[in-house]
Amino acid sequence: MRTIFLLLLCFGFCTCSGQKPKINGVSFVGSPDEITSKAVDPIIKVNADWAAVMPFGFVKSLTTPSVVFNIEKQWWGERRDGAKRTIELLNDQGIKVMLKPQIWVWRGEFTGNINMQSEEDWKAFEKSYESFIMLYAELAEEMKVPILCIGTELHTFVQKRPGFWNRLITKTRTVYQGELTYAENWDQFDKAPFWDQVDYIGIDAYFPISKSQTPNVEELKQGWQKHKNNITALQSRFNKPVLFTEYGYRSVHYTGKEPWDSSRSNGNVDFIAQNNALTALYEEFWQEPWFAGGFLWKWYHNHEESGGKDNNRFTIQNKPAEDVVRSFYKK
Repeated sequence: MRTIFLLLLCFGFCTCSGQKPKINGVSFVGSPDEITSKAVDPIIKVNADWAAVMPFGFVKSLTTPSVVFNIEKQWWGERRDGAKRTIELLNDQGIKVMLKPQIWVWRGEFTGNINMQSEEDWKAFEKSYESFIMLYAELAEEMKVPILCIGTELHTFVQKRPGFWNRLITKTRTVYQGELTYAENWDQFDKAPFWDQVDYIGIDAYFPISKSQTPNVEELKQGWQKHKNNITALQSRFNKPVLFTEYGYRSVHYTGKEPWDSSRSNGNVDFIAQNNALTALYEEFWQEPWFAGGFLWKWYHNHEESGGKDNNRFTIQNKPAEDVVRSFYKK
């Protein structure tokens, strides 16, 4: 009996200790022009071991039934050839990749509000979107990319057309052998109807967690609790790891109030708020066994010219938050 007990104990320990390492990722913004390995070096220095590569498709309006993608007018990093070369450069330095094809609506309108006006338009849009995703599913398989994200913040499309998404997931798996996720917005993540069919529950984690100008870490951690409870409830329901397909905070006053705000306003630079918000997120989630990790929003190829002391946007580059991320990603 003692031998059996020891074997069972060992099995339990080995199972737990065999858990996948956390994904310590950055969201690598596509470059207008071809890049070299020099663009990857700063990612290594911040101790990131994953990067999201994000080719783009474009939609003229929220009701336009077609996606334009992989055309010469696009930035190099947003086309298939640029995405492929970027993956190669990252892989050459040991960085794993999540391929994350995304849609941009003209004038920056929110993708979650894409909504066709007729059944005919929905079918046309589905056909176009499927072609977009399948192009990059084939690239993901060709490059042996570990994770493919099949959509980002498309809640109206997802909730109105669940049959299409079931078929898309099935078709994607016929050409791609890696793991799948989908990136849903923080306020709709519990409504995606297909979490049982993918490998990760993907959340773009811009949850409101504080109304203070410069909140401290404890206040921010307290602000996470109701959201974390909702996340763990969904995770328990589907028994799938949770992946923050995007997370991040601007270096600005009130960064925890509306973390999704990507307006171009300047001023109110607040590095302490950004540092504290990132620290709170890491302390709340990175030790959870059900949490897979995440991709920091966002990281630019031209490191020397990015971020800096007057920048109040999301990037941590050339800001004190670079040291915060470097420290937590090292653990």
